[in-house]
Amino acid sequence: MIYLSSQANTMHVMSSVSMRFVSLSVFYSKTEVATVETELLRDYHFGQQQLIEIWGHACAIAITKAFPLSSLSKKQPTLLVVCGPEQNGSIGLVCARHLRMFEYEPTIFYPKRSPQSLHQDFTVQCEKMDIPFLSYLPTEVQLLNDAYNLVIDAILGPETDHKEVKEPYAGMLVTLKQVKIPIVSVDVPSGCDVDEPAKDGINPEVLISLTAPKKCATGFSGKHFLAGRFLPYDIQKKYELNLPEFPGTECVIEL
Repeated sequence: MIYLSSQANTMHVMSSVSMRFVSLSVFYSKTEVATVETELLRDYHFGQQQLIEIWGHACAIAITKAFPLSSLSKKQPTLLVVCGPEQNGSIGLVCARHLRMFEYEPTIFYPKRSPQSLHQDFTVQCEKMDIPFLSYLPTEVQLLNDAYNLVIDAILGPETDHKEVKEPYAGMLVTLKQVKIPIVSVDVPSGCDVDEPAKDGINPEVLISLTAPKKCATGFSGKHFLAGRFLPYDIQKKYELNLPEFPGTECVIEL
């Protein structure tokens, strides 16, 4: 049993034979995390594509831990990845590509494709791997329940104003709130205020926090993973991120 502390922020790390769980007492605001990511791009010369690839791969790894192939209830390992127009959507595309490599069968719904070349590259990569794209999201929820084992919510990220969600995303959230199959949210449950405990948006069974847990994850009772094992130690120290110790060579950790 290991205790890590920095000023008022304390983490309690419990190790077991199969998994290490970490209990966090600190969560970060949208502004704090945006500042860290800006410094990564500007001062450490990380590329946007590089960060999205790191996050997308880590999300796929977390999903394989939460939902191993052997645990899926349907005969085919089908997943629905729902992507928004900005960074979270691109992370969803990368996640889908890696899940395909891990022998899952993702289908992507990406209703408003970004015109940026970076996002288009990720789209082409998925198309070249023969990952199907839906032309519309069925509003009949039972169709989704019957077709897929789970839904990956990569729709709205921390940069989105949860009070200004427009179509087609507002309608998509209404549909996804009704599904009975598990939902995995990337970084922020879509429709939630990133700086407040989640209450208005999607209620996922699994949340994958990127870089550091956001304030919306306070009190989250489902499976919670952190994908943040790429931050330079100087940045961790400068912003007192107090990230947990990742076991072995793992790129994600369950909180």
